Amino acid sequence: MDQQAIKNRFAIIGNSPSLNHALNVAIQVANTDLSVLINGESGVGKEVFSQIIHALSARKHNPFIAVNCGAIPEGTIDSELFGHEKGSFTGAINNKIGSFELANGGTIFLDEISNLPYDVQVSLLRVVQERKVKKVGSEKEVGIDVRIIVASNEKLDEVVAQGKFREDLFYRFNEFGITIQPLRERKEDVMQFAEFFLEKASIELGKEMDEFTPDVIDAFMQYNWPGNLRELNNVVKRSALLSSDNVVELVALPQEIIHFKKLNPSDEGGADNKIYTAPKIGKDNLDIKKVALNAEYELIMGTLQKVQFNKSKAAKMLNIDRKTLYNKMEEHKFLTLK
Repeated sequence: MDQQAIKNRFAIIGNSPSLNHALNVAIQVANTDLSVLINGESGVGKEVFSQIIHALSARKHNPFIAVNCGAIPEGTIDSELFGHEKGSFTGAINNKIGSFELANGGTIFLDEISNLPYDVQVSLLRVVQERKVKKVGSEKEVGIDVRIIVASNEKLDEVVAQGKFREDLFYRFNEFGITIQPLRERKEDVMQFAEFFLEKASIELGKEMDEFTPDVIDAFMQYNWPGNLRELNNVVKRSALLSSDNVVELVALPQEIIHFKKLNPSDEGGADNKIYTAPKIGKDNLDIKKVALNAEYELIMGTLQKVQFNKSKAAKMLNIDRKTLYNKMEEHKFLTLK
């Protein structure tokens, strides 16, 4: 199967050199049994690449099991990965087959691997070395034959250097490495994916959405997409829903995208890259509520700029929760910076 056929099958729309290189590397390693470490920020498509590797391997007719290690409650990780026996702990009312055993003969994909607690890493190392699992509450070991692919949105070698991840386990996983660049590093892919997501959203929403206005395209190309493809997909779908006609207009975009260029002016324009502050009071803005709203908006957008539009970090800096931040951004949706 050639690269374009693989792209078509897995809805990989981009054509940037870095994306094509990563895909070629995935194709080359697919038909081996090497463990693979996929590096990349959240939302770049690491699980899609793991599915490609599995689909092109000799294991393609056997199970592909994906596990998000960051989403499993800490006290149940051993049970999720290795299974448990009935009665082995409070709440274990039935026997459970773990993810490794479910993936027997196929591929297991462990996403956000750096989130695994250190004690679980010890158990996992033994499974990787001996290809045997022992259920929680059991003395019996079960042999497994699995191909392991792991992914991390942190540089795993740096996590190792910090003492948070076992070095021996890192080298077991890193028999072969693939790095997927963030969307901001391959801007030529942005509109190709945006158009694909718009077509998809049109079908899902039952709306005939045809295109983006030029200022939307400009905003998309200026924005740094910290959430990568996942964020782009969500923004396109939301904007399609809010657009009344068959064209996505600027007003339908989230405020952080609309005003990103204003908060990050280019050198060409001669403007200083600065954090906006509250407006000065003059004869045209004596309304105290309006001044307060503008000041709040400037603080929110300035904080978002400082943290590269990471909303969790911004909410923490502003001493509010993430939901409150989203609500305030919605309140200011139609506020225009002057």
